[in-house]
Amino acid sequence: MKYPKITTFILVRNSLYYWHMIELFNISKKYKGKTVLDNIDLSIQGRDFVSVIGPSGAGKSTLLHILLGTERPSKGIVQIDEFNITKMKNKALHELRRKIGIITQDDMLLPEKTVYENVAFALEISGYKKSYIKSRTSDVLEIVGMIEDKKSFPRQLSAGERKKVAIARAFVVAPQLLIADEPTASLDPESAHEIVKLLLEINSKGTTVILATHHKSLVDFANKRVIRLEAGRIVSDKKESGYHHK
Repeated sequence: MKYPKITTFILVRNSLYYWHMIELFNISKKYKGKTVLDNIDLSIQGRDFVSVIGPSGAGKSTLLHILLGTERPSKGIVQIDEFNITKMKNKALHELRRKIGIITQDDMLLPEKTVYENVAFALEISGYKKSYIKSRTSDVLEIVGMIEDKKSFPRQLSAGERKKVAIARAFVVAPQLLIADEPTASLDPESAHEIVKLLLEINSKGTTVILATHHKSLVDFANKRVIRLEAGRIVSDKKESGYHHK
């Protein structure tokens, strides 16, 4: 594939600007001679919701790390609008990651901080004003249904509630992209469906969401675009689909 003409630039933090397109061109990744991703071409429109599925070792997590810029591809280009992410320096990548929210299997909540403090902390380290931190944190806790528990500590919450706080922390910075890597792995089915409902609601507010999961019922419930990876290749890409799409 012929690469497009693209620009390397430092992304400016601007809540009024949203990403129109995320594109991967001929992305390959090798570890110690083993091919993990093999010539991936992929386009994701801004404000889209995408489920990434596939067996263990298919390359899902590596793909997400390349989108984050925490892994560099062995070959190829990652482009967000006109910005060449693969050529960005550390300072520019840091600015890029300010606009990406991350949710993983491990909630990584600070045990000595309350629910409110855990969420607000994401804004504090980014240098926002106290008045904005207060209003934004409260608004987001309301969205995820945890405002009544804002003074509770993580140890006092259920696994599903802790995951909601983790989502709030990722969403409070108003990310352009929210990456959820197996976020429901340790949850019961009811709690897992609540988490996907939240991700769908966040997506409806304009945030692009990429969900990597093994849970068939959650993919079916979301009924959004499904990308299937096998052995580092995209073998299927369907819109408004389920886990076992044709």
